[in-house]
Amino acid sequence: MLISEKLQSLGIVLPTPAAPVANYVGYVLSGNLLFVSGQIAFGPDGKIAPQHLGHLGASVSGADAHVAARLCGVNLLAQAQAALGSLERIARVVRLGGFVSCTPEFTAIPGVINGASDLMVAVLGEKGRHARAAVGVPSLPLNCCVEVEAVFEVA
Repeated sequence: MLISEKLQSLGIVLPTPAAPVANYVGYVLSGNLLFVSGQIAFGPDGKIAPQHLGHLGASVSGADAHVAARLCGVNLLAQAQAALGSLERIARVVRLGGFVSCTPEFTAIPGVINGASDLMVAVLGEKGRHARAAVGVPSLPLNCCVEVEAVFEVA
């Protein structure tokens, strides 16, 4: 099944890639590696939903943050589509780096980032399995609760 067909079967429409919010680019293609800058949980309307703003362990639930991480994954794929012209060029997801805005007491960080990891496997199958880091941080851009970056191997 083509990746575009898999996205459609999952009810996912890739948005227009988000413009950088500071002095960086959305992606860099170097050799056979595509580095996608950290993506936050912009929804299909280009906005961050209120339930995705704030900190885990305070104002954001784990379930809402899991959904936010999935949105970050969708936005990673949108950037990859823009960079490559076709997601079919993805040979593998090499690595995801996940950041969760949370209180010092919140430790369920890996489960939050599973929102993005599970999406990659659902869309790309075995090619979606990856190495990963999941880190708690005191704040993220625009007060979003999650940010995820990626490295893809491309054909």
